[in-house]
Amino acid sequence: MRYRLLLGLLAATGLTLVGCASSPQQLSPQPQITAPIAPVGQGQPVSVRVVDGRSSFTLGTRGGLYPDTSVVVVQSQDVIPKLQAAAEKAVREMGFTPSPNAYGAPQLTLTLADLSYQSPKELYVTSSNVGATFQVDVRNSQRGYKGRYGASLDQRFGMAPNAEANTKLVSDVLSDALTRVFKDPTVVQVLSGH
Repeated sequence: MRYRLLLGLLAATGLTLVGCASSPQQLSPQPQITAPIAPVGQGQPVSVRVVDGRSSFTLGTRGGLYPDTSVVVVQSQDVIPKLQAAAEKAVREMGFTPSPNAYGAPQLTLTLADLSYQSPKELYVTSSNVGATFQVDVRNSQRGYKGRYGASLDQRFGMAPNAEANTKLVSDVLSDALTRVFKDPTVVQVLSGH
């Protein structure tokens, strides 16, 4: 009887300890262009390709007491199609026509080079730093251009942020970096063939 009671106590303690650990947050950000884009094209075809250049789908950890289990994840199959749609929409707003297989058309390759999430390792998470970097390769028949565009955001919290709050943070940072890409006059000029 005593042995059984001890096992029960050990099991209950184990459950309590496991229950304190934070579970991973799987985010589904919604990146979009956040500023108007001047139309410069006349419907010319442009090839738009978005790729994931990250070494891991894990952005980082939310910190706190159990940093190993409090990871923040954004899957490639979730974010890349959304970035593709946002990039094609931006190209349309510029006055071009996204055409994946147009022969000889200007090409824009957008690579998600980095997406990071950092929090302090203290017991109580009070802030988060989120960063995003895109690498852009634009080419037409005469010239090419490569550039890197980044954005970051420091956010303070009264308590550890939930998945909804973190999804908004990551969405905002991706949107900011993406908007910088398509507001760059050099990107516009190369796509225009100038």
